[in-house]
Amino acid sequence: MRKILLSSLLVAGAVSMSACSTLRGAAIGGAGGAGVAAATGKNVEKGAAVGGVGGAVVGTVVD
Repeated sequence: MRKILLSSLLVAGAVSMSACSTLRGAAIGGAGGAGVAAATGKNVEKGAAVGGVGGAVVGTVVD
């Protein structure tokens, strides 16, 4: 349940920035961060959060 909530917050934050590249970057970064954290046995929520923020930043710079 917490994963879904965290993902929703990441998406809502990215949408509030209203840049398509930012939203896409946050989604890809969040999914990638969660996948890496799960594969290495780390905290998936923290991996998704870090990946989402990093993806949003890269998306903003690209846009």
